[in-house]
Amino acid sequence: QVQLVESGGGLVQAGGSHRLSCAASGRTFSRYTMGWFRQVPGKEREFVVAIKWSGGSTYSADSVKGRFTISRDNAKNTVYLQMNSLKPEDTAVYYCNTFPFLSAYWGQGTQVTVSS
Repeated sequence: QVQLVESGGGLVQAGGSHRLSCAASGRTFSRYTMGWFRQVPGKEREFVVAIKWSGGSTYSADSVKGRFTISRDNAKNTVYLQMNSLKPEDTAVYYCNTFPFLSAYWGQGTQVTVSS
């Protein structure tokens, strides 16, 4: 059974930094482009950042460009999201998935709340 488990969420002050982790199990994701997505109540889930399987190329939404960095450790089947210069509008539930996403792989997500 494939599982993607996000962790590391919490309450952060605006301007601060935080790191999320996504651990994959059930299959190896080392050959997949992986991404982070986020969702706030009442809005659609949106793309945040993605990283190719080799780690050589990354893609970011304009709203987080220059502030968020995605990385991966294929040996650990884990993807990370480093978030810097956080803003209240970054408050959301954060999810990881393949990119493009596969519906069957959505996990529970992890809540990040940025206080002003």
